[in-house]
Amino acid sequence: MTALLHHLEVPMRSKKSALVHRPARGRRGLSCWMVLPNSVAPDAVPLIAVHGIQRGAYEKASRLRRRAEALGRPLIAPLFDRETWPHYQQLVRKGRADLALLALLEELRMEGIWQTSQFDLFGHSGGAQFSHRFAMLYPHLVKRLIVGAAGWYTFPDATEFPLGLAARQDKRDDWGPRMEAGLERFLRLPIRIYVGEHDSQPDDNTRSGPEIDRQQGLDRLTRAKRWSRAIQEAAKARGLRPDVSLQVLPGCTHHFSDCITRSELTHLVLPDSDDIGTANSKIAKA
Repeated sequence: MTALLHHLEVPMRSKKSALVHRPARGRRGLSCWMVLPNSVAPDAVPLIAVHGIQRGAYEKASRLRRRAEALGRPLIAPLFDRETWPHYQQLVRKGRADLALLALLEELRMEGIWQTSQFDLFGHSGGAQFSHRFAMLYPHLVKRLIVGAAGWYTFPDATEFPLGLAARQDKRDDWGPRMEAGLERFLRLPIRIYVGEHDSQPDDNTRSGPEIDRQQGLDRLTRAKRWSRAIQEAAKARGLRPDVSLQVLPGCTHHFSDCITRSELTHLVLPDSDDIGTANSKIAKA
């Protein structure tokens, strides 16, 4: 991995990993922060960590660095700037955040940063909105999905997109039906959802209105519970056994830094194995 770093900015290097910033390539390219362990197995699944609306890509990478290097897994934290991707959370709006991420990941694959056919996808707050919609549109690319404290969700129901998967009246796009086409594969994914125990009050960043409040509830805690239940019921309705869990983090608010310092969130995002029982037990002890 060290040989791959010659063209990257390397602001912080330790004996076990490098925390690097990769500038954007091209006018509409994505920059990113990466954690690159010194030793990475060819089958090591990378973690893509997507920031919230404060654009804290560096925070995601730095807070998860020790865990990523301990597991020998590359971590990639893309940065969607405000000007080019003002609504990146909704995936397919101005700038097409989904295509920008796909282009970045292809560049990194060509550079040898990761080699597997799939990646784990994690997002907190606005990043969780992006992540679950990305997994709905590209379920074949995601090995494991971690959704943290999203403000609102796209539900697997017949509500018009983006609240649900039905086509929008008088709109030419068909994003809801496209996601509907891949829904069964999405519902087969291991999906881990978390939200802070005290993330139960709407704030200025909470999208609200009669339709969304009626479907999802008023606050992030309620909305996480309803979305978790909805995707489990959608899986069961198709004869699938859902691999979905919801963790309410004791004593935590909405902020990522609060969630990661007050609970062992790193083990939910980057578990020792895909055994969620292990991660759950560690969260419960926090």
